[in-house]
Amino acid sequence: MSENMSTAIICCENISKKFGTKTVLEDISFTVDRGEFLSLLGPSGCGKTTILRMLIGIEKPTSGKIIKNGVDITDVPPKDRNIGIVFQNYSLFPNMDVYHNISYALQFRKMEKEEIEARVREIIETVGLEDHIYKKPKQLSGGQQQRVAIARTLVLNPDIILFDEPMSALDAEIKVVLRQQLKDLQEKLGITMIYVTHDQEEAFALSDRVMVINDLQIAQLDTPYNIYHNPADQFVRRFVVDHLNQKIKSIEDVISEEKK
Repeated sequence: MSENMSTAIICCENISKKFGTKTVLEDISFTVDRGEFLSLLGPSGCGKTTILRMLIGIEKPTSGKIIKNGVDITDVPPKDRNIGIVFQNYSLFPNMDVYHNISYALQFRKMEKEEIEARVREIIETVGLEDHIYKKPKQLSGGQQQRVAIARTLVLNPDIILFDEPMSALDAEIKVVLRQQLKDLQEKLGITMIYVTHDQEEAFALSDRVMVINDLQIAQLDTPYNIYHNPADQFVRRFVVDHLNQKIKSIEDVISEEKK
């Protein structure tokens, strides 16, 4: 996707962030296109989650601006940004069933009961949870809990959904299935998603573009194809390309061994 300003839903301009005397991000700029799936990829502590927290308004940049749909939202409170977030642990209410976990936020908007029910049931169908509507979180698989968390965010009709490593605690086999479900859902709804991960395969499987972060700055922001075939520097080559090549080799070795 292009970085044409007319298609950008988010534009971060010269963002820096310090915590006390420690700089965690330094003068980064990027845009996110409407309907794009962008992954933020990098090692632990590189500033990925800090970017999410600034986008949603939990943290404020030390310097720079965040523009959404042409409006400066740098100082706008989180509740007024119309941006949703799915956390790593999903943060579901254990005492509530699927329906009430999803409807909870709508009750504060003083919507009519019939309107809430129609909206919640529509979202539940969208994410494929019709058979689990009256189950509590402990009765659901990790993947089903993730879909509840996504549905709870979708029901508020956000412009953007942020994800903070939502699959990091799941088994590898489940991850593969959920990646496809998440990508299918994103394409079906056409919603913008920004996804934090330290998993190279995950970023490449899901994303229209990947932002590789290192040493306080953006090392490369490009399509998965271009990053793999034209890494911007030695860090990108080592952290992304070499890792993926090693993974491919491991799979080939397993296949070769099984054929013997």
